[in-house]
Formats: sequence, structure tokens, C-alpha cells
Amino acid sequence: MASGTSWGRYPAVPGQRGLDLFDRHAPLPAFEGTALPYGNGRSYGDSCLNPGGTILRTRRLDRFIEFDPATGVLRCEAGTTLSEIIDLTLPQGWFLPVTPGTRYVTVGGAIANDVHGKNHHCAGTFGHHVLAMELLRSDGQRHLLAPGAPLFEATVAGLGLTGVITWASLQLRRVPGPWMEVESIRFDNLDEFFHWSKQSAPLYEYTVAWIDCIARGKALGRGHFLRADHAAGDHRPVPKPSHLVMPFVPPVSLVNKLSLRPFNWLYYHRQRQTHRRDFTHYAPYFYPLDGVANWNRMYGPRGFLQHQCALPPATARTAVAEILVEIARSGTGSFLAVLKEFGGRPSPGMLSFARPGTTLALDFPNDGEGTFRLLNRLDRVVAQAGGAIYPAKDARMSGELFRQAFPRWEEFSRLADPRFSSGFWRRVME
Repeated sequence: MASGTSWGRYPAVPGQRGLDLFDRHAPLPAFEGTALPYGNGRSYGDSCLNPGGTILRTRRLDRFIEFDPATGVLRCEAGTTLSEIIDLTLPQGWFLPVTPGTRYVTVGGAIANDVHGKNHHCAGTFGHHVLAMELLRSDGQRHLLAPGAPLFEATVAGLGLTGVITWASLQLRRVPGPWMEVESIRFDNLDEFFHWSKQSAPLYEYTVAWIDCIARGKALGRGHFLRADHAAGDHRPVPKPSHLVMPFVPPVSLVNKLSLRPFNWLYYHRQRQTHRRDFTHYAPYFYPLDGVANWNRMYGPRGFLQHQCALPPATARTAVAEILVEIARSGTGSFLAVLKEFGGRPSPGMLSFARPGTTLALDFPNDGEGTFRLLNRLDRVVAQAGGAIYPAKDARMSGELFRQAFPRWEEFSRLADPRFSSGFWRRVME
């Protein structure tokens, strides 16, 4: 048995056995204790880890079963990555209806975390576009799940705890090509973000903002607002795939107080004009971090922790400001602080994170107790605002905050597979 980590490289868990799944028609292999499905390991915290237990690696379940280029309905095995789907379907005029910030997650992982993207305000979450799926339970039973069924609602955003998803049918969306028409708006403070977000939501499919998380005073929350749509036409040569790679783990985090301030200043001032419009290939627009292989190594041997929260509309403006003030006061922060407004469409999963309001996501280098004290202070702001923390990105929130933010947890727990568990689940259920 070996130790393991998630993409955030924290925590490192001991005594974890791994078994590969090769055939969706085969029964689950025998395992002792508890098990947990494991896709491509892109969750940031401990929701994909099972200390002392077994992880069932699904990446070998990567076959396309059926694709109809007339309707955009795709059926594939759960270990297929979003990147592989794009490679197959985009040349035929179809794209993912919802995509997170990396294309290297599996379909099973996207369902289990009910991932969201820059178009949540008009497309909802990934789970909204799942037409059907098969779930294999530890008792050997196979369940064909459709939207509206209780076990479907438990499996979407179910963190792999209801069983192994073997395959799924997805409804893709038609696109004119691989290009995006993107407008970048430089804004000076948090109020301007909310202004541009409200104005843009009815007009653009994709909206998101980068913010300077260490700016203070009148500049608190300044940044760049990006709004975009799929664009027709062949605007320029397709960029060559990036071969950038972080080749090793440095002895200390490269994201630190010395690097953060100049990076954020330069990034904010890289655009001199207030508005800039351009055509961009989909890959750098949707997946900027995928351009650097193993970018998670830059945070050093301790790894990093992400804090992504969702805040209700009534409290979002005040709570985001309080969080940014805390971060600026701490002197730490994130290269890529992302701020976005969610839409009002109810999510399909019992434990879905996305909900009406505002979401803020930041990565913090793990500097030990100081980092955890800061994150605890941010949690208190979120709790007081009636918000939630994203389980897929979490490695340390309290069970009290989890149960407050996800009130259907008891209903979910009755549908979870009794032999499936994770480090995250045991932590928040203590």
C-alpha cells in the first residue's frame, strides 16, 4: 500500500491501495475495507483520496461507445477525459456544454463533482447535460440512472460515494468552430465587477473575472472582466500545443510574497485600454493552466490549498470584500484569483456546489499554520454570509460548515454506497 496525493499535493495520505478497472462489463474487483472511484486525480483536496482503503482507478475505462454527429449525443465510458471528447467532437461541430478550468478531468469525475464553467448563468452545471448513466454498486447491482431519479441526484455531485459510474450519455452543444470572440474589460474595483457581470450575463454565454487579490483601499477587487462567445470563421492558424512543463518540485513555493505583488501588478496593467476585443483559440481561453504541464509543482513540497466559496446574492458583495481584505492583510494570495456570478438554475445534485450568487476561487501556497488560520478566517466569513465551500477543491473545511452549506447531506448519506468512502467524507462526517 502506498501514499497518495490529489492535484493540490496536500494532504499526502498513507496506506492507499489502487486497483485498475479495465472492463465496464466486469464486476468490481474484490477489495478490503472501503473503496472510492478515482479518475484522473484533478480534485484539489481529499475528496478523491481514501486513506487506508482502496481507490478504483477508472482511467482505463476510456472508450467511446456511440456518437451521433446529427444530434450531438455522446455515450462514453466514465474514464474518458474531456480533452478526448473535444478531440473527437469539435471537428464535427460539437463542444462540451459545460467545462471546468481543465480539460484533463474524466467524465466520471465531472459528474461526481458536478463541475461548472464560465457559462453557468445560462447552461447550469455539467450534471444538467447528463442524459443517462450506469452506476455499479459494491453489491454487484447495476443501476441505469436518468435525471429526476433519487440515485441520479445523489450520484451527480456525489463525490464518488454512491458507486462507480461505468458510462454516461451526454448532450453536447453545437459550435461554429474552435474560436472564441473575447472582450476583456479592465475594471478598477469590486463594484465595477458586479456592474459588468450584471450587464454581460444576458448578452454573453461566458463571463468570468480575474482579480488582483492583494489590491487594497479604493482598488479592492480590481481586475479584468472577460466575456465571450463561440465565434465563426478561421481567424488565424491554430496555435501549436504548448510544451511548457514544470520539471521538478522546487524546495520552496514559487508563489510567495516576493512574487505575488509584481505579478499581480503586471497582470493588471498588461492591458492599457479599458476594453479590448480579440479572437482566441478555445484552449488558452478555457484552459490557461493546461498550457503548463505539472503546474501544481510550482507550489513546492507542501503543495497548495484552494479556497472556493459560493456566496448568496444578498451577502455576496459584502462577503467578497471582507475576504479580499483578509487576504490583502495576510500578505499572501493567488496568481489566479477568479470571480464569477452563478446563475439561478437549480443544480441537479443533492450535494451540488453551484448555486445562485457569486463564487470566488483562490489558490494559497501551503505555508503551514499561518495558511490554515487564514483559511479558517475566510470560512467564518463564508459561514456568516450563508455560503458554501466547494468539496472538489477542499482539504480542510469543518464538518459543521459542510452540513450547514449542504442541507441534503442526510438524504444523500442514505443513498451512498455503504462500502464507499473517502478522506473528505470521513472528515466532514466526524
